Amino acid sequence: MGVVFMTDRGKVRQHNEDSGGVFVNRYGQSLAVVADGMGGHRAGDVASSLAIKELKQYWEESEKLSSPDVASRWMKEKITQVNQHLFQYSQEHEECRGMGTTVVMAVCTDSFCTVGNIGDSRCYILNENGFSQLTEDHSLVNELVKSGQISREDAEHHPRKNILMRALGTEERVYVDIKTIEIEAEDQLLLCSDGLSNKVSTEQLKETLASSLTLEEKAASLIQQANDSGGEDNITLVIVDFTNGSG
Repeated sequence: MGVVFMTDRGKVRQHNEDSGGVFVNRYGQSLAVVADGMGGHRAGDVASSLAIKELKQYWEESEKLSSPDVASRWMKEKITQVNQHLFQYSQEHEECRGMGTTVVMAVCTDSFCTVGNIGDSRCYILNENGFSQLTEDHSLVNELVKSGQISREDAEHHPRKNILMRALGTEERVYVDIKTIEIEAEDQLLLCSDGLSNKVSTEQLKETLASSLTLEEKAASLIQQANDSGGEDNITLVIVDFTNGSG
């Protein structure tokens, strides 16, 4: 299994409020995570970095996740704990009131991959069936699309595109969407913040992942494409290539 994590401040923002990483437990299983923080006065980077730090620690201490059910239970339990910690932190620190973060995460083994998300950071898969989005955005515009009030085309440029219906740390309880997929050799996962998905088309994402570039070159190319399209937001991504199998 090959992995690459890359993050970039973009061309406009003063700070990078995204966090992420790829972590390995003692059984060689990988956890890929991307978090896009939000909240005034730099509280966004506090929320995303705290979430990643805690998930990394939980993962490195975890037992072997032997099945999708075990992976799903682990994910629900740890997301609940991280949410409680973030919410409590925001209550105790005035400058962090209302802070929160998106999170998209993937537990990666050689036979299955369990994906969880809260917010509008996304996970895509490239496999023999093509390129598709595995996660569903928890955003206002996606709710408007689902209810038929606006089209997918309208959603791309909607003025309230950034409004989230669900985030980690903003409320006492949170619900994480979880799904498991079977993994074949040569499948690739892309996890990213909206700084990438808002700027690079689905077709461009697919073309870059399907190219003969190295993983590092693919990641750098995607970030460059987002910056070339304006780079108004922080850009963070993880690519997981299952070519060699693992764990």
